[in-house]
Amino acid sequence: MPALQRRLGVLDSVVIGLGAMVASGIFVALGPAAAAAGSYVFAALAVAAVIAYCNADSSARLAALYPSSGGTYVYGRERLGPFWGYLAGWGFVVGKTASCAAMALTVGSYAWPQHANLVAVAAVLLVTAVDYVGVQKSAVFARIILAIVLAVLAVVVVLSVIGTSAPSSSAQSYGVSGVVQGAGLLFFAFAGYARIATLGEEVRDPERTIPRAIPTALAITFVVYAAVTAAVVHVLGIDVLAAATDPLALAVRSAGFGWAESVVRVGAVVAAVGSLLSLLLGVSRTTFAMARDGHLPRTLSSVHARFGGPHHAELAIGIVVAVVAATVDVRQAIGFSSFAVLTYYLVANASAWTLSGRVRNRVVPAVGALGCVMLAVYLPVSSVLAGLAVLAVGAIAYFARGARPRPDLGAR
Repeated sequence: MPALQRRLGVLDSVVIGLGAMVASGIFVALGPAAAAAGSYVFAALAVAAVIAYCNADSSARLAALYPSSGGTYVYGRERLGPFWGYLAGWGFVVGKTASCAAMALTVGSYAWPQHANLVAVAAVLLVTAVDYVGVQKSAVFARIILAIVLAVLAVVVVLSVIGTSAPSSSAQSYGVSGVVQGAGLLFFAFAGYARIATLGEEVRDPERTIPRAIPTALAITFVVYAAVTAAVVHVLGIDVLAAATDPLALAVRSAGFGWAESVVRVGAVVAAVGSLLSLLLGVSRTTFAMARDGHLPRTLSSVHARFGGPHHAELAIGIVVAVVAATVDVRQAIGFSSFAVLTYYLVANASAWTLSGRVRNRVVPAVGALGCVMLAVYLPVSSVLAGLAVLAVGAIAYFARGARPRPDLGAR
């Protein structure tokens, strides 16, 4: 069977994870999260971080044991059975394809709002080309983008702290349901650590690299998000933050540094491009793994002779994302992906549960699984129904093909 080249070390893996997490989510998610959780927005951030940590820990343990491309698609297949692995892979590909479109549309909305869809398609084509020439070059590109985004976020934090502070806030808290809904909105800003796991077949010494890279990327992300949230709340207050669609740009302007607003907007575009880069990497690798096992057309498992990447999968996903980005609204794309992605992490935690019979080793995956269910319950009804419909279509397709032989991992 075709195999990918192991080129990524700890630093590149951390950078790819950070590029997915410290990205456009922080530029757009704080406002809706504050509107949902009110003065408990920091509690919502903490809940999102805890659930993300549980998922990260489960993913790291599984990725070290099964260092193959595909992430939870592989883990579910090996620990729970072929159908559950397939369902996780299907949910990931469909959900994250929609997320890719959302990131591309974020680029368009910040760069040229009047022609957001056109810019989004151009962004997809550019990032697909970067992915096509090899994951190592993509890691270098991700490192450059990450440095720019972290610099922009540092500007936001510093200017917000030294600038004009917010007037007294009358924002209300909305109890447990508000915290959970706010956590659900913030959770997906943490979800990029899965990109490290889905690149498992391209990581050097995966038993050592992946368990180190995932928690490191997550810890750095939490510190960055906490600092940015505190700074923005300081300068805007909860009331203004809850109503903002561009809270970081508004924060620097409200702090008295209007010149920095354009810098923040450019940073948002760069962040969204970085997130799109990492997302396309992960989706194409899961598509590659599923095609290699016969769940998707075999041609998608082709590996480029020169660049060493799954070039047919990369091109196919790029085309689909471009079509979606040209035709849908960013909120539709995000809502559609949410339920499928939570299903993916639910399967990951259920798979990690089977690794050990000891109670203390099962606490983290249990909390992660319950957290995924809890967040899914509080999603909008339309998102839940759309997610269930997509998963049902995938399940029907799986059983319509009938059982397939279990692939031989040892041949990889």
